[in-house]
Amino acid sequence: MLPPIVAVASSVTDPAMQPTIEAFEATLRRHDSATLALEEWCAARGIADPARVTAHHVERAMQGQPAPEIRTRLKVAPGETVAMRHVELRCGPATLSIAWNWFVPTRLTPDMKDALLLSDAPFGKVVAPLQFRRQPLETLRGRAEGCPEGTISTHRAMLILPDGKPLAYLIECYTAANLTGG
Repeated sequence: MLPPIVAVASSVTDPAMQPTIEAFEATLRRHDSATLALEEWCAARGIADPARVTAHHVERAMQGQPAPEIRTRLKVAPGETVAMRHVELRCGPATLSIAWNWFVPTRLTPDMKDALLLSDAPFGKVVAPLQFRRQPLETLRGRAEGCPEGTISTHRAMLILPDGKPLAYLIECYTAANLTGG
């Protein structure tokens, strides 16, 4: 009789098993939702069990005047409102991303707006029923202006609705916790 197969967790101290920035970036590219990519990464790396990403508000969804470039990218009409959500995306105790998300509230359902304002649900999960696609704008290895120290990768992207209308403009600062596991 053969002994049962036992899964053994890989040691993050073994240099051969260390996650790489290339593998991390490949995971992000496979998904339109950064949240889904982070959950896949979190599960694969054993960062938390369950591998559930939550959004912890740094600033609550708020009305304001974003930079003219953001209004142009979002194709908002004069007087149309743009909201901003600044969050830390966490998997378990690890902060994997600090993100700024400018979006057009009139392009969301009332339930979606409430969830973004009142819950720890990440933007990508809340608006998933809208079937958006991600349009990458820029990826920078390392820290861009405005990102915190320890940022390993910075992404700027648009989320686009099926009818071609922009839904959101994102700046995402991915932290070293993605490579260190915490």
